[in-house]
Amino acid sequence: MDKTMVEKYKPTFLVEAVYQLTPEMLKKHGFKAVLTDLDNTLIAWNNPLGTPELHTWLEELKQAEIPVVVISNNSHKRIEKAVAPFGIQFVSRAMKPMIKGFREAEKLLNLKPSELVMLGDQLMTDICGSNRAGIASVLVKPVVQSDSFATKFNRMRERRVWKKLEKKYDMTFQEGI
Repeated sequence: MDKTMVEKYKPTFLVEAVYQLTPEMLKKHGFKAVLTDLDNTLIAWNNPLGTPELHTWLEELKQAEIPVVVISNNSHKRIEKAVAPFGIQFVSRAMKPMIKGFREAEKLLNLKPSELVMLGDQLMTDICGSNRAGIASVLVKPVVQSDSFATKFNRMRERRVWKKLEKKYDMTFQEGI
């Protein structure tokens, strides 16, 4: 991977967890809606209940009139079941890192890429896809350290990319944007 290739995996921001992003921070940056990955970003891939902090965060965004849309490569049935307790919209079979799911979310929200921010725990899908779509990105630490079988391959590639990013940029996780 040459040095310019690493750029497509560089997140706009690095934040410990999604619930550290306040409505005020999002509005300050001009973001009108949040796009987010599901597994290991909002919820643990093997436990769909979510944390109390997550429930509070989603309620704060709702009160601030900042919609949240899950963009996931999972099936409609899987995502629908997982997000039902949260009452949020979603795009299934998004095919990240391709831009298909991002464009669907833009249409769903009737917003421009510059008005959106994507939250995700994977460089290879979430961050690369949002960069391709021209949407600001926030890399968050995974909710749990274990991954589903399908994600393990990406994590191996991701470690190599991360090392290249660290050589070129300050890749320190913050408590906000």
